[in-house]
Amino acid sequence: MKIFKRLVVVIFSVTGIVVSIHDSAAQTPRPNIIFILADDLGWSSLSERMDPDDPRSVSDYHETPNLARLAARGMRLTRGYASAAICSPSRRSILFGQTPARQGDERFAETHNPLTTSHETLPVMLKKIDPRYRTAHYGKWDMRAGFSPEDAGYDESDGDTGNRHGDVISDKSERFTAVFAQEDPKRAFTLAQRANNFMERQVRQGSPFYLQISHYATHVDVQAREATLDKFANKVRGEKDDHAPFAAMLHDLDNAIGQVLAKVEALGIADNTYIFFMADNGGTEFFPPVRNRLDHPDKFGRMMRNYPLRGGKWTLYEGGIRVPFIVAGPGIRPGSSSAVPVTGWDLLPTFRSLAGGKASGNEVLDGGSFADILKNAGRGKVDRPSRALVFHRYNNSYPHSAIIDGDYKLIRFWKTGKTELYNLAGDPGERTNIIDKQKNRARTLEKELVAYLKTVNPELIHQYKTP
Repeated sequence: MKIFKRLVVVIFSVTGIVVSIHDSAAQTPRPNIIFILADDLGWSSLSERMDPDDPRSVSDYHETPNLARLAARGMRLTRGYASAAICSPSRRSILFGQTPARQGDERFAETHNPLTTSHETLPVMLKKIDPRYRTAHYGKWDMRAGFSPEDAGYDESDGDTGNRHGDVISDKSERFTAVFAQEDPKRAFTLAQRANNFMERQVRQGSPFYLQISHYATHVDVQAREATLDKFANKVRGEKDDHAPFAAMLHDLDNAIGQVLAKVEALGIADNTYIFFMADNGGTEFFPPVRNRLDHPDKFGRMMRNYPLRGGKWTLYEGGIRVPFIVAGPGIRPGSSSAVPVTGWDLLPTFRSLAGGKASGNEVLDGGSFADILKNAGRGKVDRPSRALVFHRYNNSYPHSAIIDGDYKLIRFWKTGKTELYNLAGDPGERTNIIDKQKNRARTLEKELVAYLKTVNPELIHQYKTP
């Protein structure tokens, strides 16, 4: 009998230890992640150099002091790429960690609707790591696929929103010429308030959170506070940036972002919160944009808005896809930078790594985590299924694809058959096509591009009648 009693005591003691260990593991602190996504913003549009070694990578007119402070606190990813040259495919790519080429364009709604398919979304991934995560998406959604943020796994959102939810103009012919004085331009300050309220509630409840703030700015139409419009109307224009209303809208966006950054500090969570900032694609090449946007920069007789980069939104030249990309948070060296190429489809695996999760091996991802680069002073590499970065622009008039492998970038225009090759290390502005000098490299990159497209979207490549 005594032996039995001792055995029972031992069993209960061991069970108690197991329960205690389990409870302790369940309460392991998870980092908060804030992802701020701007709309249509060029790589060199901030008042802080996006590349500390390139004096051209900064605006000569705009003022973005809060984003400059974020860069000083963290890391600038000097070769940070949006997933696409326009908004919807870029946002879809972030949500699923896949390239727009894989996801398709017309067929995306059928193949990636989280209500009817098994594709795992970013918020679902985080909740699988830890069900305590609370997730919110405020602002522009714009999947154009018939499902809402809640359908994709978010706990809170503004719904299935698009550009019009941030606009005050209905006549599209005036969107690049009309200017609107608004106290809440592009709803930027409303988004900041909603974000701050969400953070307050999660901190009060002790819940880790993922917060995505998808701003409507700086997509046209142009809105800014009256005082901000006056400020830039009276400021000497730059040679590159000279549009006062746009500068005012960007400055108001920066102020709204500053309110979120200040709230993180006030809540005392900065030491356990990662803050990511990037744009969904580059800015327009001119304001207003031009129709011959694929032309060489020398043909325009004036400096492009994304200078020193070529082109802008709608094209796969660097000005259309290389964007401001800043990350701050625990373990990231203040004032650091990294030239390792990263892109929008890398965010999901990066967030997973930062949250302490591991790949299941069952998902179909194109991205890789760059968490180690963030914590290793910008050094290292991103381990992706495909070594190169492949971009595709769905457009019936000028469909084209690009592949970036190291410093070399090849662009293939499918209707004209034209192919261009650039060395981005010495020519980030893509002004000198070196394809005639490096034909073997061009052939290798084009084979790599075609092979990837055939693998992820054979219908697409068959459309272009490529062998």
